[in-house]
Amino acid sequence: MNHTNKSKENEKLESQILETAKVLFAKNGYKKTNMSDIAAAVGINRPTLHYYYRTKDILFESVFAQLMQSFIPKIELISVESISFEEKVDRITDEYMSIYIDNPYLPQFILSEIQRDPDYLMSVMERLYFDKYLQILEKLIKNEINEGKIKDIPSSIIFLSFFSQMVSPFLSKNILIKLFLKDEANFIPFLSEWKKYVKKQMKVLLFSDEK
Repeated sequence: MNHTNKSKENEKLESQILETAKVLFAKNGYKKTNMSDIAAAVGINRPTLHYYYRTKDILFESVFAQLMQSFIPKIELISVESISFEEKVDRITDEYMSIYIDNPYLPQFILSEIQRDPDYLMSVMERLYFDKYLQILEKLIKNEINEGKIKDIPSSIIFLSFFSQMVSPFLSKNILIKLFLKDEANFIPFLSEWKKYVKKQMKVLLFSDEK
């Protein structure tokens, strides 16, 4: 086997490890997922897994980095585009929904890790420069408030309103299907309708005058 083919196989296996770890971390949480579980799910032995990722912390950080890198650059680009703040809200909502559809365990993963060890999660975020991403959004919001384009609302309220609406269908998926959708095939079409609702609610929060 030549070096090129071996490198491609290594890249393929590493990608498989990351995808498998992502699902297991999301389903079981960091604490209840061990390296043996991940190795078994991939179909390799534990020494092989340690060759790619020496510790569970390193693997967890790599998984988290992959998830962050899937949307942070897109959000940054949207934030500097020459479009209205309202359009930016729509575009960011579209990006987040797309990420959650591609990674349906992600909402539960984030919430479980916040509950498990918020300090550790924040330390990982800081190492991945997630604070830079938050600063970009914070600056964008403050500029819009200062220019009188949106209501003067704390960033924490904006974040919680957006995040809670985005994750709720994924957290309640099973009961949602049982009670209303009747079939899992109806879940993705439902998300398209829900996304429209989220956009409307965010516009009410940000732009509409209180009655």
